[in-house]
Amino acid sequence: MSKLSATREERAVGGLAARGLPLYCGARRGRYVALTFDDGPGVYTQLGLRILRRARVRATFFLVGRNLARWGRFVRPELRLGAIGDHTWTHPYLTAESDARITYELAETQRALERASRGPVQLFRPPYGAHDRRVDHESRALGMLVVLWTVDSRDSEGATPRQIYANIGAGLRPGAIILMHENRGQTIKALHLVLPLLRRRHYVTVTVPQLVALDPPTDAQLRRGPLGCRETPTPQMGS
Repeated sequence: MSKLSATREERAVGGLAARGLPLYCGARRGRYVALTFDDGPGVYTQLGLRILRRARVRATFFLVGRNLARWGRFVRPELRLGAIGDHTWTHPYLTAESDARITYELAETQRALERASRGPVQLFRPPYGAHDRRVDHESRALGMLVVLWTVDSRDSEGATPRQIYANIGAGLRPGAIILMHENRGQTIKALHLVLPLLRRRHYVTVTVPQLVALDPPTDAQLRRGPLGCRETPTPQMGS
């Protein structure tokens, strides 16, 4: 995979963020998949980063603002390994919160991550995947793209390492965004199974910004949400 410039990735994410539609997947034109980890940083972050680094795997980390007080030293190492995103300050069900609280949860975390990373934060993932018009509007107002997923590893539901491996394997396809959590020991163990699986199936791991720069979803795929992830895009004229 050729190296992408940070500017190209930022423009790709910014263009999708301006649309105000959640991202579920890439367009399936290549062999790219995006590993994503929620709920960090935390006690397992250092070990997870070591495994990913040794495997030369890129990933995206959606971080909870309140965790930075204790684990903020891991923001820069995660950024060096891939990309980071906003996962709210306290991890609430945003659809049950007031407009003011939604603004606080997103904006406060974005500011904290930008201070810690010394760069822009353009990605947002709502806890539990719970979002509505208000959440989407606030994310767009802050210049952030709502990122959901194609494949749920089910690690947050207590899946074992073998079950995580099976869940990912069953849903794996080009353009997939894979949901995992970096604060769970079984997920870290599962990486020893999942990463070889990706290599055997000849997938290239990329960050979410890389995915949307290399394999952006079509307008139709964005409008159809998760159903659009099942579609193979029609080739464009001249491609």
